[in-house]
Amino acid sequence: MTAVGLGIPKYRNDEGPPPVAERRKTRQIMVGDVPVGGGAPVSVQSMTTTLTSDINATLQQIAELTASGCQIVRVAVPSADDAAALPVIAKKSQIPVIADIHFQPKYVFAAIEAGCAAVRVNPGNIKKFDDQVGAIAKEASAAGVPIRIGVNAGSLDRRLLEKYGRVTPEALVESALWECSLFEEHGFRDIKISVKHNDPLVMIAAYRLLSARCDYPLHLGVTEAGPQFQGTIKSAVAFGALLAEGIGDTIRVSLSSPPVEEIKVGNQILESLGLRERGLDIVSCPSCGRAQVDVHTLAEKVAAALEGFPVPLRVAVMGCVVNGPGEAREADLGVASGNGKGQIFVKGEVIKTVPEARIVETLVEEAMRIAEEREVPVDGAPGAVVVTPDPVG
Repeated sequence: MTAVGLGIPKYRNDEGPPPVAERRKTRQIMVGDVPVGGGAPVSVQSMTTTLTSDINATLQQIAELTASGCQIVRVAVPSADDAAALPVIAKKSQIPVIADIHFQPKYVFAAIEAGCAAVRVNPGNIKKFDDQVGAIAKEASAAGVPIRIGVNAGSLDRRLLEKYGRVTPEALVESALWECSLFEEHGFRDIKISVKHNDPLVMIAAYRLLSARCDYPLHLGVTEAGPQFQGTIKSAVAFGALLAEGIGDTIRVSLSSPPVEEIKVGNQILESLGLRERGLDIVSCPSCGRAQVDVHTLAEKVAAALEGFPVPLRVAVMGCVVNGPGEAREADLGVASGNGKGQIFVKGEVIKTVPEARIVETLVEEAMRIAEEREVPVDGAPGAVVVTPDPVG
């Protein structure tokens, strides 16, 4: 029997899966040390939920996001106290910090002076913003700070609402490109754009239209996407459609959940589209009358026990003899369960049969062996990700 390689299935010439689409060509900006656009990998962002003025709480949440795979973080700056906290936060954060500015243009200048990696402005919420563009462009250009023009359905310029009668894709795009043109008049093109809407269909149409009309890098987002389940579905549908067409340079999954959950979903979307190397990939069968084990609980325990595993790993958790052995053989590591026991597969070969109570423990042991074969430190070694078995009860 032929052994199966690690990570993702092999394709013709061992080149990996074909790309979903050729990436749209955009100009590149640098958000701190993270390149955005210009062929750079799609980056994942989130936003802190703490009061930015609470420096310790904000830095703690940024650390948690960083550990979860967040590459860029945004912090809200609605007050003078928040603006005063920016120098410390920007200096101590391990990832680039974007200042999120609404209503008060003076905080744009404060964020640039504080050393933030970028500034997000919402033109529809800032009074007389157009009059401030020249000064902002001058300061941002001198500091090498890019500007994200973030247009939202909920705060669209009143003039455009009157023109279009409602928030349409055309209205969102016109707002964004108008603001870009004002910056361009001052020779400033270090710009990223977002045109967010809470309806994925409107959002998709807006980004398609925007992509056809400019070459600025685009930040994808479904704004106010909702609670975790609903927001995940909306974001996956919208991002999947656009990224599969090569549209999008950085993403944020907006959930009414802890921000770490946004990072998990965002990374999974990119992995599923082949835009990021897959990490832990759990293949598990749906519940059905053939199952001879509680697949849902078993799969959850395996996922929890292997969370943060340091090498790409596909694990099959199967509950019956119909598809179980075949799926387990196609994975790096797998189990076909039934009659209180589990056949453990490694690289396509059955290596042992264990009692159901020892399935999770055994899978973790074999996973750690795979990591050792790849010379990846585990279980407390320097730089290691600690993998702790989740006991079966």
